[in-house]
Amino acid sequence: MPSNPVTLQVNLHPFDAPHAVHTLAHHIRVFGEQVDEILFTLDLHQTPASRYRADDYDTRLRDLRALLGELRSRSAKVRVVEVRYDKGNIREVARTFVGRDWLPKKAYNGSPFHAYLFGLREATHDFVLHLDSDMMFGGGSSSWVAEAVEHLRRDPRVLSCSPYPGPPRSDGRLFNASELRRVSTDPPAHEFSTLSTRVFLLDRRRFERGELRIPLCQPNLAGRATAFINYTPPYLALEDCMTALMKDQGLVRLDFLGSPPGLWSLHPVYRSERFYRELPRLIQRIEAGDVPDAQRGHYDLKEPFFDWSDVRARRTVVARIGRRLNWAAAGLRLRLHALTRKTDPASSP
Repeated sequence: MPSNPVTLQVNLHPFDAPHAVHTLAHHIRVFGEQVDEILFTLDLHQTPASRYRADDYDTRLRDLRALLGELRSRSAKVRVVEVRYDKGNIREVARTFVGRDWLPKKAYNGSPFHAYLFGLREATHDFVLHLDSDMMFGGGSSSWVAEAVEHLRRDPRVLSCSPYPGPPRSDGRLFNASELRRVSTDPPAHEFSTLSTRVFLLDRRRFERGELRIPLCQPNLAGRATAFINYTPPYLALEDCMTALMKDQGLVRLDFLGSPPGLWSLHPVYRSERFYRELPRLIQRIEAGDVPDAQRGHYDLKEPFFDWSDVRARRTVVARIGRRLNWAAAGLRLRLHALTRKTDPASSP
């Protein structure tokens, strides 16, 4: 157990239910003994005009609530909180992280904004290890969290720490990753000038003390058009705003494997019925270190580790255009409704 208490905080939405039934137990196995609190924050807010929405919302919400209730009954560390969107709560979260009285509920592309920061503020402990619910981890280290906290305490340049991005190669090479510099080779560690909201560990007190403030950055013209179509506020995603903060303050993200056996992460890019069906076996292989060489050095789950052929078959240009047209139609309907009621699209979604 680290000398500085840590909260494991996982963001959830009803659309996560099909994978969460397998990944949340995995997260508890990986981190449960390394943290002092396990906080699941349940976001019920939908953005109907973007990909961040749930089909069969009520059914998935029921399943997710049942899963969270079961996990809570198994461990006294587990706490479940629903994300609150009342004006008072948004004001308190905004004051803590952006130094203003307001922040957007969603980003221009429909991704969560307030929900991420709500989870960080709701955590009992100042050191918060945030995960998106679909992340998977291998290596099996029982000391990675304590090592990450020590990095944060020792080096003020490090804003956040993350497990190594993908199972490591013997030469320490990373693919499809724009690293700032390689810090060490054995064990491998890399610095980045960007932040990903999929997984990070940070010290919340740097924001509470007013030492750091997240800027609310607006997208370019194409992004603003996307916001208009999606009926979402015209602000960049939280990870982009955090990246702007890092570059302005000269801060870095440290991705490291840590002491043997180390800890590394994998992210599934797609979703499919085959993925949900085979996910338990996939997690077993990841936890056992049964990884093909072709996956090493890659953070995204690739073939031949997992067969995405069914996804590729339906991700045609026509299908993508059709989905975007459906989102655009939904957003424009909401926009028209807002105009007739004279509501503010930047604050309504």
